Amino acid sequence: MDLERALAALPADPRIVVTGNHAIPWHTLKLVDAALDEYRLWVLNGQPGLPDRDGVTLETSFVGAGMRRSPRLSYVPSRLSMVPTLFARQLPPDAVVLHTTRPRRGQVSLGVEVNVLPAALEAVRRNGGLVVAQVNDRMPWTYGDALVDLDLVDVLVEADGPLPTAPVTVIDEASARIGRLVAERVPDGATIQAGIGAVPDATMRGLTGRSGLRVWTEMFSDSVLELEKVGALDRNVAISASFLFGSPELLDWVDGNERVEMLRTEVTNSPALIARNPSMVSVNTALQVDLFGQANASRINARIHSGFGGQTDFIVGAMHSAGGQAFIALRSWHPKADCSTVVPLVDEPVTSFQMSAIVTEQGLAEVFGRDQHEQARQIIEHAAHPSVRDELWEEAVALGLGPRAVGGSLGLAP
Repeated sequence: MDLERALAALPADPRIVVTGNHAIPWHTLKLVDAALDEYRLWVLNGQPGLPDRDGVTLETSFVGAGMRRSPRLSYVPSRLSMVPTLFARQLPPDAVVLHTTRPRRGQVSLGVEVNVLPAALEAVRRNGGLVVAQVNDRMPWTYGDALVDLDLVDVLVEADGPLPTAPVTVIDEASARIGRLVAERVPDGATIQAGIGAVPDATMRGLTGRSGLRVWTEMFSDSVLELEKVGALDRNVAISASFLFGSPELLDWVDGNERVEMLRTEVTNSPALIARNPSMVSVNTALQVDLFGQANASRINARIHSGFGGQTDFIVGAMHSAGGQAFIALRSWHPKADCSTVVPLVDEPVTSFQMSAIVTEQGLAEVFGRDQHEQARQIIEHAAHPSVRDELWEEAVALGLGPRAVGGSLGLAP
């Protein structure tokens, strides 16, 4: 089938779901944009370079840098595990554009990005819509839910080219301190969820002396490969993830590697399935935390910055795991905004709460299982920057979280 004719047959203002994150099929997306005057482009974590013009509505449940300040952004709040439900009900796609390997034995592989695509593919097929695959010799062949039968694809577009790779992460002193504090809490045999960045990388580096670790995560990067190299991972258990982003070495390692199991989002991010993992350890970050243990990881001055992503999914799942822990890890001071990340009360919509602990370079504040007074004390004394602790204590008193009466006198919770 010819792509131009197939696109012309779509209904007016069609919804087109494309592979997102760092695997966007740029060549085919340009062809789509040239062929359609109006359409709704649904992309997860869209990167710079997306079509952003009159006639294009940018839809997503996780905002990327390529759509963050667009006046044409349509943000649909949703936990990532629930996005497949959106495709099945409220946001049915009319077309899906994939970025895949070349066909082998009647199949293609979604490679580095599985995520919500299987659900989108099923939804568009139920509705009689269009499936396009941009095939690329440089896309690694991965297994699990990454495999797609070729007879589900209507149009193949050839466009070979290198995939984006992650820059080398520089671990600063603060991130290294946070990583060490989290790593100290991870036992042998634990299951790890951590993404990309200085704090997750520092955490993973602190685990090189562990044994029998497992990986069940939304995404992973080179830090998982480093754990594999030193023998810290349980070789009898698959590395389960939904997408990945890293170095050329990582891409080479996952290519044809049956040990890496790429799964659809509603599996990796299912709180019930996450909870089945032994000693599940979830490490996420935030823009702000407050004295009630609430985290804002989504908005800045009410403007959407990212979205729920998988944070809530993994916090809930980890907390229900036998021996599980969920950490919110962040710096105590925001260097660009020049302000404390620990605030009395977040004034943005809350992304998550009820984690095990909040970790900054100042220390680790125990949250779960403490009453609200002790939570506030832990956060102020162990997570907040020293320069704002007096101010936070004043605000804590005003919020009813300050020192409380114990045995007829004022005191702090033990």
